[in-house]
Amino acid sequence: MFDKLTKQPVDKIMQLMQMYREDSRDGKIDLGVGVYKNAQGVTPVMKAVKEAERQLLESQETKAYVGLLGDPAYHDAMIDLVLAGAVAREQVAAAATPGGTGACRQAFELIQMANPEARVFVSNPTWPNHLSILKYLEIETVSYRYFDEDTRAVDFAGMMADLDGLKAGDVVLLHGCCHNPTGANLNLTEWQQVVDKLNAKGAVPMIDLAYQGFGDGLDDDAAATRLVAASCPETLIAASCSKNFGVYRERTGILLGVSADASKSALVQENFSFLNRQNYSFPPDHGARVVTMILTDPALRKMWEEELEETRLGMLKLREQLAGELQRLSGSDRFGFVAQHRGMFSRLGLPSEAVDKLREENGIYMVGDSRINVAGLNEKTVPVLARAIVDAGS
Repeated sequence: MFDKLTKQPVDKIMQLMQMYREDSRDGKIDLGVGVYKNAQGVTPVMKAVKEAERQLLESQETKAYVGLLGDPAYHDAMIDLVLAGAVAREQVAAAATPGGTGACRQAFELIQMANPEARVFVSNPTWPNHLSILKYLEIETVSYRYFDEDTRAVDFAGMMADLDGLKAGDVVLLHGCCHNPTGANLNLTEWQQVVDKLNAKGAVPMIDLAYQGFGDGLDDDAAATRLVAASCPETLIAASCSKNFGVYRERTGILLGVSADASKSALVQENFSFLNRQNYSFPPDHGARVVTMILTDPALRKMWEEELEETRLGMLKLREQLAGELQRLSGSDRFGFVAQHRGMFSRLGLPSEAVDKLREENGIYMVGDSRINVAGLNEKTVPVLARAIVDAGS
């Protein structure tokens, strides 16, 4: 049997991580993997997470299964964090999942069950795993323009023109904030126009919300998701706690299905249960329980929000520093977009030869399309990166 297996495509980001690990040079810089790092290059355990885990260790008396959909208290806490009353609670079905990736996978499978003919419209570019999972499930995808390579901003006119091709029942995958890999986001006026287009076409929005709190703040980053959920008859939302709670390895995510009324929501909930049972039965609970404790305890929540805000502002400061340093060294403001983008990522627009040169000559690792993880920088490495970019002739 095994000899009939074929080799699978190499994950370029995983390959980049391996190359970085094998590089013995001092001063190498990792801007590839999408994990938050502090100025010391460490992905820290947040103080609120440590305290919640301490309390949990002392109080937890069983490791028995919670339920196919996870803990209802986790559902309520996350629904409040993401939607904040934008729709009635009874309109929302919820399922705890192994991270945001698990939520996306379950959402795609639900789409396939509900409408095998549905096409999923995906931004160009998008997170590579979106396309990988959709291809594996043999769901037809349609690319829509999103990023203007010249301005490094959203190509909104192109996006709307491509969404004209929607048919009733199609799904549009949208990034709720902090677009990965570009860092370029729609404004709320543009979001409203997208909502109007979806409703006119009878299409269903699916929002991947992986970075709430990393862009403009917890509420601002969720504003578009709340607008869509309140304005469309049906919405799927895949949310992750990996970044904003720093619980990457705990695989803590949630899938939400917003329906027009409670009776439809109950049907969605039943299907979420079925899908969880088929894929992994009971979702992991440790991370979800820690998140629930933080969100429902005023002292822990205050601690968490303060640290998250410190993280967000730190990334904005690095963006501004990098944009300023590039302008100083190059005499051009063509990298000004770096300060305007939000979240962990920006796509710099460097040619592949420059990306290779930065890695080979300077030990600076970024994804081949020149996506950088801003959180991989610190005050001392920003000038190093800026100088290397300018010296590479970019």
